[in-house]
Amino acid sequence: MTASAAVRRHRTPDAHDFPTRSYDLVKEFVVALVVVAVLTTVLAAVFSSPDEKPITLSDWAQKAPNDVVATATGELAGTTTSAQYGPPYNRAGSGQTLGPLDLQNWAGVRIPVDSANDLVITPLRGVRGDQALSSALTAWTSASPKNQQEWAAAYADALSKAPDGAPAAVKPSSAFGPVPVLGAKFLDLARSGGLEGSLDSSGTFYQGDSTRGLLLLADGAYLEDQARARNLGGDQWGMMNETGNYPGQPWMWLYTFWYQVKPFSTSDNADAQVWALMMVLTLGLVLVPFVPGLRSIPRWIPLHRLIWRDYYRRTSP
Repeated sequence: MTASAAVRRHRTPDAHDFPTRSYDLVKEFVVALVVVAVLTTVLAAVFSSPDEKPITLSDWAQKAPNDVVATATGELAGTTTSAQYGPPYNRAGSGQTLGPLDLQNWAGVRIPVDSANDLVITPLRGVRGDQALSSALTAWTSASPKNQQEWAAAYADALSKAPDGAPAAVKPSSAFGPVPVLGAKFLDLARSGGLEGSLDSSGTFYQGDSTRGLLLLADGAYLEDQARARNLGGDQWGMMNETGNYPGQPWMWLYTFWYQVKPFSTSDNADAQVWALMMVLTLGLVLVPFVPGLRSIPRWIPLHRLIWRDYYRRTSP
């Protein structure tokens, strides 16, 4: 190719050489804005996710009061998920492991939570002017841990056998100690909306730590029931989904996929195992340019040359 041909090929065209026509820039902008706004509104109405109201502890108490009492009793008995979780909340559970690697315990207890005291007893202590509650709290705190556990376990067992878990259907018994009163007063506190403030208050102007409130809500059955009703359960592709039947985040399908297949779907250490697998896959993706054979695929299947054919046509000798 001669030098003159190269100059002609790369010469920048003069804008004055092209034909021109007049148009109204403001009108064009307004029309485009209106069209985009209408399309956005229509498509959002058709395809967007529903605006689900947040689930509060007060809502929980109004809609599933029996579950609230059962959960409070479980916290006192030390049988709930949070009470037996392990790090970072307590040392009651062994935590997630990856073979010989005790991953969850490596971090230690960074957010100490005593489920019985922090989630039930401490909020109840904030209630003033209730003699029955004060007497029940005194009886509870003056008892030995063994007696506390026996009372709560006995009442939890009685609730599980009652129709719909209704506290009213449980016959009074001295074997329950003060637990029935504590459970009933806890339900009253939750219904009043005071439980949110007593659990999540951090003593500062900004109340941003909802750890304890979320742990309590997650220990009950109501939150999981609501999640599953909206296809958000772990075996329903969980975090990839959005509420209802609406499509979720497709870029998360690979992470969520592993929870649906064995051995991850039946493993107590699924979180650690899936995390480790995704780290291996991510590392493999990063190292693609260094893997012999794999890095040569673009030369064997030059699909990119078809996509960028204009570029290769201009630069080919």
